Amino acid sequence: MLGDLRAGLDSFIPEPVRMEIRDGAATRPELAQILEADWLQAVPLDTLDRIKRFTVWAGRIGAGSRHVGEASVLAVAEELGITALIDDRDATRTARTYGVDVHGTIWLLASACRDGKLTVAAAGNLVEGLSATGMRLPCGGGEFHRFAARHGLL
Repeated sequence: MLGDLRAGLDSFIPEPVRMEIRDGAATRPELAQILEADWLQAVPLDTLDRIKRFTVWAGRIGAGSRHVGEASVLAVAEELGITALIDDRDATRTARTYGVDVHGTIWLLASACRDGKLTVAAAGNLVEGLSATGMRLPCGGGEFHRFAARHGLL
């Protein structure tokens, strides 16, 4: 469903995020389908510029083992001048401090609702499905409409 919402738009997934998903699929097999998504273009951290950017972002958000995925997303977004999609509040705040355009999954779903690609009820169902995979989101599916409206997303 997320691929349908992104139809016609380039979407990237840094290799460290793919590795996190692959590791998570060991206990949550439903995550493995993300690795098969043909709408996501894998981006390796294979150039000196990307590695440097990743290192800088890792330092900014305290990547240790917890924020490796977020640091890689922000490095790629900064390099390509694209919007980063992450749901970690601290990493989002830091990214905005440094001028990276960053939003979360709820923003993406609300945008799809505004564009007529998704109903609010369907977005709520997607939030529930994503939460069931262990994804941490700022609201549940039943709260999606109220949360998105309160934050000016709808």
